Amino acid sequence: MATFRFELDHRPTRNKTYNLYLMVTVGKKRTKKKTGIQLKHIDDFNPSCKGNNWIRANVLDAKALNEQLRLMLVKAQETYNELEDDGEVSSARIIKTMDKEIVSPSFLAFARERAKEIEEEGGFRNMRKYVGLCNKLDAFRKKMRMHDITMEDLTVELLTKFNNFLHKWKNEKNPEKLLHPNTIEVQLNIFKTLVNRAINLGYMSADKNPFLKFSYKGVPTMKEKLEMAEIQRIINLDLPEGSLIWNVRNYFLFSFYCAGIRAADFIQLRWRNISSEGRLTYSMDKNSKFRDIVLVPQALEILRHYFRPDAKPDDYIFPLLDNTAPYAKYVTTADKKTITPDMRKTLYAAVSAKNALINKYLKKIAEKTEISKNVSFHISRHSFAKVAKETGLDSGIVKELLAHSNLATTERYMGNFDTQKTDNALINLFGGVEKPKDKKEEVIEALKGMSPEEIATILSAIQK
Repeated sequence: MATFRFELDHRPTRNKTYNLYLMVTVGKKRTKKKTGIQLKHIDDFNPSCKGNNWIRANVLDAKALNEQLRLMLVKAQETYNELEDDGEVSSARIIKTMDKEIVSPSFLAFARERAKEIEEEGGFRNMRKYVGLCNKLDAFRKKMRMHDITMEDLTVELLTKFNNFLHKWKNEKNPEKLLHPNTIEVQLNIFKTLVNRAINLGYMSADKNPFLKFSYKGVPTMKEKLEMAEIQRIINLDLPEGSLIWNVRNYFLFSFYCAGIRAADFIQLRWRNISSEGRLTYSMDKNSKFRDIVLVPQALEILRHYFRPDAKPDDYIFPLLDNTAPYAKYVTTADKKTITPDMRKTLYAAVSAKNALINKYLKKIAEKTEISKNVSFHISRHSFAKVAKETGLDSGIVKELLAHSNLATTERYMGNFDTQKTDNALINLFGGVEKPKDKKEEVIEALKGMSPEEIATILSAIQK
């Protein structure tokens, strides 16, 4: 009979971490095997755990590590059973046999653990993408009749099959369609990010990375944007002052006049973000970048509609979020980093709901102005980029105004906007080259409108 248990070496390594071992006992003889897991603190290990939770939940990637240990136990038991059938079993032989077949950690468990971490960090939008990938991987696993998807399973062949699987996945928002190629690209990019993270954490070696030989690209798409004439139609639209749809128009135009401020940032703006010099300063919710831009007269005029003499600096500018909500007291970027996961989730839900409401009424505005494009709050950002480029602003300046990290992103926004040069070339080619006229036609054209006396004088001069 063999027994298996995990033990933590209480002597720290040179890196001041603690090695975790699998202890195998057969006939009162014990042999230990390194699990490959090192913990920062002795208390991170729970030797008397229940439910395979040897590594406490506060440890990074605890679920993935516990799954790795569970699989190691399963392999140890299977190895013992095989050796016992052969009649040659010992603790040393069990470990020697196991070393030949290293237990591969679960990639699925690793991915789910990462999704949970992102949620706790407040990245709810990214979290949903990660959860979506996990769900698709699990469905793929079942279709392929795999017990699990381990790190060892990650090969170019598996990625190719998973890619084909995604191309047959129905679109959740529109079941009549399949996943968009760009959505598949996003999912595979998340997959690639997880693999790189697993390599950095030591779960797999860099030379085993399947993305070194596998790649996938989506399809180029045209970003919706409004012409200045369409923006003007929105400005000229007659709406009841103070109504919700009137407010939504103000929201959209304010974003447009402020270089395409994103919805999440706009909704959370407070009066402290407006300086006495007429500038808008704020940290972007997406990447914490600091923004400092001048408020043009059109933006200042919109702000006048919302200013109240009793407004406090920490009050929200626009009537979208509740100033008395628990999350409202977290004002600065540093403050927001201390919000609990539950409260952060509440704030995210409130912002998402208001964004959805704004987009709903922007569609009503599009109908009233007979704009056929799918108008949303984010289109104000694309439209600003278009107008800025057409006005002649340098791409580098537009990049700074949009607060993009690199020029390539800005150029993707404006790639289809700069048509002035090609338009002028065509006009010069076809509009600037006149069709040669027949000489008789030119003479007849010149004589039109002349009196008979004038024509007679010309004929007389010709005859001389």
